[in-house]
Amino acid sequence: MKSWKRTLALALSAVMVVGLLASCGGNKTASNSGAAASTGSAASAGSASAGEDVGDPITLTFSIAAVPTDAHGMAQKTFKETLESISGGNITVDCYDSGTLYGQDTEHDALKNGDVDMIYSSASWLTDGSPWVSMFTAGYVFQSYEHMTKVLNGDIGKQVFQKIADEQGILPLGAFYLGTREVSLSEDKQIKTPEDLNGINLRMPNSDAWVFLGKAMGANPTAIGFNDLYLALQTGTVDGQDNPLPTVKSAKFYEVQKSISLTNHLVDSVWPTINLNTWNKLTDTQKGWVMEAVEAARKTCDDQNLKVEAEVQDFLKEQGLKIYEADVPAFADHVLETYLNDPISDSWDKDLLAEIQAMA
Repeated sequence: MKSWKRTLALALSAVMVVGLLASCGGNKTASNSGAAASTGSAASAGSASAGEDVGDPITLTFSIAAVPTDAHGMAQKTFKETLESISGGNITVDCYDSGTLYGQDTEHDALKNGDVDMIYSSASWLTDGSPWVSMFTAGYVFQSYEHMTKVLNGDIGKQVFQKIADEQGILPLGAFYLGTREVSLSEDKQIKTPEDLNGINLRMPNSDAWVFLGKAMGANPTAIGFNDLYLALQTGTVDGQDNPLPTVKSAKFYEVQKSISLTNHLVDSVWPTINLNTWNKLTDTQKGWVMEAVEAARKTCDDQNLKVEAEVQDFLKEQGLKIYEADVPAFADHVLETYLNDPISDSWDKDLLAEIQAMA
């Protein structure tokens, strides 16, 4: 046990050094083919060929907690417009954002029950049904955007998403870049090392995996839903929060924050996820259309977040926020050690983790 921990710790530390250097039910039909075969790259199915089984017209209900100004909120719109266009109206999408249909705490149950067809999920929301997925919630597993998307939108991602579908009956269709998460506080305070987070009430999303990450970083995590976060910051219910900088801008958290420390602790992604029964009722042609729309939506989300990340620090400074650099290697060592010495990592596929790290 100690040997693989030491090996993994050394591998992750080496990768860190190299890295440093260098927010829609309906009548659904058709075939019942397996999920994995159709979750790869998008099919070029702009129009159905003669003889293809396009299936009966259907409506997908897509519910998200995000606000429409978030990049993944805009991506939801791209998904709808692309899918309705390339399917020639065969598939329509009813979109709900800002938690108006289901909130962050209830949308997964709604998806599994078939009350909604699609939501945005992520690893941290899937650990109850698949404990091993906590491996993808640990800080510093991914070192960059390129690393994350290569893994989750490649062959490893297909395997991971299919296993989740087998275990939970919901199928992630890809990974959209949400941004790299940083720590922001309602006071002007630099967070340099995990010790600086001691006693800080840090808001985390309401799941065990998220709360564990907050503890691993050295904070006192407080679970609060995203739609309640602005008020919690404004009233002092929590001292701070962690989110990518584009979200700090789009959700206007900068109005109630004074400082940001660049911990880079999680290269975050959201996963457009579909009810497996809904997916299996689609024809192959319809699945191809859905995947093409997913890819178009992913590009919208990723491009927007990468662009904003490149520019947002100047905007936040103009709003009066102080931005500090954290000691990222110190955080990485502390977070990794906390995970590897806790039973949360017992279900991890250590060989897969090593393979992922080697792809950095």
